[in-house]
Amino acid sequence: MSQKTVLLAEDDASIRLIVNQTLVTAGYTVRATSSPEALERWVRNGEGDIVVTDVYLTDTPIFELLPSFKLVRPELPIIVMSGQNTILTAASAAQHGAYDYLPKPFDIDQLTDLVGRALSDAKPTAAAKKSTNETGSNGLPLVGRSSVMQDVYRIISRVMNTDLTVLIEGESGTGKELAARAIHDLGQTRNGAFHSLDLATRPAHEVSVELFGAENQGGIAFDSEATIYLDEVGDLSQEAQTQLVKLMREDGGARIIASTRQPLSALVEAGEFREDLYYRMNVVRIEMPPLRRRKEDIPELVKAFLIRAEARGLAQKQIAQPAMDLMMAYDWPGNVRELENLIFRLAALSPDSTISQRDIERELRAETLKELSPEASLESEIETLLHRYVMADLLKGEEQGEKIYQSVLEQVERPLIKLALSVTSGNKLRTAALLGVNRNTLRARMTVLGMTED
Repeated sequence: MSQKTVLLAEDDASIRLIVNQTLVTAGYTVRATSSPEALERWVRNGEGDIVVTDVYLTDTPIFELLPSFKLVRPELPIIVMSGQNTILTAASAAQHGAYDYLPKPFDIDQLTDLVGRALSDAKPTAAAKKSTNETGSNGLPLVGRSSVMQDVYRIISRVMNTDLTVLIEGESGTGKELAARAIHDLGQTRNGAFHSLDLATRPAHEVSVELFGAENQGGIAFDSEATIYLDEVGDLSQEAQTQLVKLMREDGGARIIASTRQPLSALVEAGEFREDLYYRMNVVRIEMPPLRRRKEDIPELVKAFLIRAEARGLAQKQIAQPAMDLMMAYDWPGNVRELENLIFRLAALSPDSTISQRDIERELRAETLKELSPEASLESEIETLLHRYVMADLLKGEEQGEKIYQSVLEQVERPLIKLALSVTSGNKLRTAALLGVNRNTLRARMTVLGMTED
């Protein structure tokens, strides 16, 4: 068995040294820090087999980070130490999924034994099994350290141990079901069943039978620990909406988590969704951000998808930096699902061990061309624009010709260079290579076009 790694977070240098030496003597590898940011980075990068942490590394309690740790790595055991030995601290540790709570001062051998038990007892949770066995984005925990995702984590951590109804809104492919499963798997309903109903792809009568039962056929047995996830609740028929209102009036039933790609408030205004059902649904609202609003999460998502692809038997791949730059510049209309599909496709089809910028460019261009009509092309689009903006000047006479020609070339060249610079994060050497021109030529053209160095 390989040597286990303990992630130790303690702001007291003397305690950190003693615990570090003791755990190393016991045969563990130890990575120690006093920084909550470092601890969070290690956890999110998949490092370490167990966390041993003090409650207060800074003024912010570790409990504010534990929900996001559990979202990213639900199987990771966490031991919390604290000198503030109150029932509230112990209860908070348990509530946030810590393996155990160790009040200070403690016998150092007690900590060693506790670490050993935690590592021996560590078994994949339901959420961890999903991340290993399921396919697609449903098999991955929520990933991302952006501020908009931190907002999502905070709401999940506050509602996961309640029975409140949750409405998750967001575009297709943003991970709405992942958020719903996180609420269920990390909360007090983790031992109950999770029933997912896709209302957008199933006939209304099938949904009604499964939810509410029919003659000689009962619906799902929804006990108090069960969670009903209604995907695309905005697509419910009026009849099903009426029945769902009746179901939600009953006490002691299953928890309802619903999602929608279109705002329910707009459907209510249009008369397509019952107002009373909307207010019953909209108790706690979570907005899943589109990927274009959290581009800083793309590198972490790509890494997660590559690990997932390798676990499914595909060859190990790396991403070249120019390829990552191009993905960062793209707006991802299909959101995280589109990114995931792209990485899986390239992991399967790319013959090289490193996914290049050309690989990404080819795939994104192919996806873009699918959305265009068969006759559409860059040339035809430009011709349309020339008719709109240049034809009038051309009709003025031949004396305008040279001026028009130079003006059009500059108006095409300037945005082209800007676009290439955005892809390379302003690196002019790489921009020149990307455009297929000499670096000095690029600098000269930027000067002529009035494009400043910054």
